[in-house]
Amino acid sequence: MNPKLRIAAITDEYSPDLATALAPMAQTGMQGAELRTVWGKNIMDLTGDELKRAHQMIQDKGMEVISIASPILKCVLPNGGDVDPRFQHDIFASKHTFEDQPRLAAHAFDVAEGMGARIIRVFSYWRTVEPGKCFSAIVEALQNLAEQAAARNLIIGLENEHACNIATGAESAKMLAAVQHPNLKLVWDPANALCAGENPFPEGYSKVPADRIVHVHTKDCHMEGHKPVWGPLGTRSVDWKGQIAALRKDGYNGWLSLETHWPGPSNDKLLASTICGWNLRGLASS
Repeated sequence: MNPKLRIAAITDEYSPDLATALAPMAQTGMQGAELRTVWGKNIMDLTGDELKRAHQMIQDKGMEVISIASPILKCVLPNGGDVDPRFQHDIFASKHTFEDQPRLAAHAFDVAEGMGARIIRVFSYWRTVEPGKCFSAIVEALQNLAEQAAARNLIIGLENEHACNIATGAESAKMLAAVQHPNLKLVWDPANALCAGENPFPEGYSKVPADRIVHVHTKDCHMEGHKPVWGPLGTRSVDWKGQIAALRKDGYNGWLSLETHWPGPSNDKLLASTICGWNLRGLASS
């Protein structure tokens, strides 16, 4: 059961303690780690020594840091309209505001370079009741970030997030068409598109230019109204077998990164992610 695409995980989906997370990740054959929250602190708030320690621990497990899962543009856009109350705002120990964004971006570039990570994940501001009115402001922000990233030989990865203004494959495609910069690419998350009301595969995926997908997040759920009910990867509403087969057919050579979300049996998140990690390995190997 050898994966045909490389597999990884956001470490805090296993545990906020990095050592606890890395052990089952390595056992599953993962070679990549995405950093979001470590030791209870957002990656943007770790000290220099803590960043060096985390990097060394990942290298000691024979892994590499593949993405800085930053909270950039995961905030309220001033004058963007009323925030849509239907969606939960997951902040992962980040409380940064619109005014913090330039500082966050500059720091994220430094963190990525220090850890050898190629991708900096960003968002599109908390979703409003009229997301189209935020489009031009998002275009401006992403264009600016992509230009900064180009100067550092890094990639800005826009994640389609159901609680943000760019949530679906269709919305992602429209944004990528508006910002043609080669250093802006998509972190494709089919489950997020599902939460936003789109059938992610094949419909949502078919709208996205495959050559702009730089990274893929894997998790699974079914919907009860506007509420996602998370479960083991590959067992719910996302057609992960079809999605992964299509990615391979379209020449995708990036990572499949686990973002479990499922709380697991008896709310044991470590067990949940361990189960989903092995499910991911099986899906990536088929």
